[in-house]
Amino acid sequence: MPNLAAVAGVFLRLGLTSFGGPIAHLGYFRDEFVTRRRWLSDRAYGELVALCQFLPGPASSQVGFAIGMRRAGLAGALAAFAAFTLPSAALMVWAAASVDAVSGPLAGGVIDGLKVVAVAVVAHAVWGMARSLAPDRSRGSIAIAAAVAVLLVGGPYAQLLAIALAAIAGAIWLRDADQSEDAPTSASATALPDALPTAGTRVGVGALVVLALLLVASPIVAATTGSEALALFDAFLRSGALVFGGGHVVLPLLDSSVVGPGWVDAETFLAGYGAAQALPGPLFAFAAYLGALSEVGPGGVAGAAIALAGIFLPGFLLLLGALPLWAAIRRRPRATGAVRGASAAVVGILGAALYDPVFTTSVTRVDQFALALVCFGLLALWRCPAWAVVLLGAGAGAASSWL
Repeated sequence: MPNLAAVAGVFLRLGLTSFGGPIAHLGYFRDEFVTRRRWLSDRAYGELVALCQFLPGPASSQVGFAIGMRRAGLAGALAAFAAFTLPSAALMVWAAASVDAVSGPLAGGVIDGLKVVAVAVVAHAVWGMARSLAPDRSRGSIAIAAAVAVLLVGGPYAQLLAIALAAIAGAIWLRDADQSEDAPTSASATALPDALPTAGTRVGVGALVVLALLLVASPIVAATTGSEALALFDAFLRSGALVFGGGHVVLPLLDSSVVGPGWVDAETFLAGYGAAQALPGPLFAFAAYLGALSEVGPGGVAGAAIALAGIFLPGFLLLLGALPLWAAIRRRPRATGAVRGASAAVVGILGAALYDPVFTTSVTRVDQFALALVCFGLLALWRCPAWAVVLLGAGAGAASSWL
């Protein structure tokens, strides 16, 4: 129970303060669970991020789900998901009733300040992960190659390809690397858990079977019964099952699922997307807004709950199924090399995202760059908690707008 309460408490705080989108969320998570709380090692965290990036679904929420499970079992996983997601989901339901409430120059200044904080958070995560996951020439080169590939090619499938190619390269060239290269450098670091969480093989197989049954049965049952609630659930279930990369990548799928059939008009869709940019927590919580306003289904809070369940469920079921399989093979020589290569690629992908879209959309003035430097210094040198830096950035953005 103490572990479960700790999981719920820390993820609730993150759900209220984690601005900046999925890449920034990974930075917040690393700062909280690797650097400050030491719930898992940097190597295990990088491995988990690589696995979640490779699976369909909301990558940052999947990482949080797994960290909660690592700390307090399946109950901890559900607590982590609920605490991290419900604040933004509640705000999106409120936005469905009054999307214009987040407006005006002062609110715009606060949003600009929070976007600058995201730059510092991601930069801090990239810096720290590079030191532990790409510390040598081989893995540093893989990280750089992944960053270059993602920047030049673009799109979520470039990320998948970069991770896959890096894993292949690692399996070939890094399988015989000295294990001491990854060893902790201090006595305190030795105690950090390195094993990834798993709920067991039976649970994993059951999760995959449930997902397969849902994907096959939900459209059939919805069509035969004429249930609008099931039709709404099925639309969001398929969006969650087909998206790679999470975050903004799900928007085209949601557009075709709810705007295409006329459940939500295009202007309302775009207004909600704009509101989602100003809120903390996972961008997949945008589904709550769409479910609340959809002309199909019960609408309101019930519609929001159906949409949230549909869009998040596939990613979590896939993660439950993948973790036992990965736990069984991850310590084999080739698998170990693949992990090293994929983890190095994650550093490169985060580095590419630090430039585009995080930096390019957040820093357009000298004062914003100065604020980003100050926030980075507070995180990296003074070890300030991320929530305090968030408050500073919001206040600085509001002051800049007012002046």
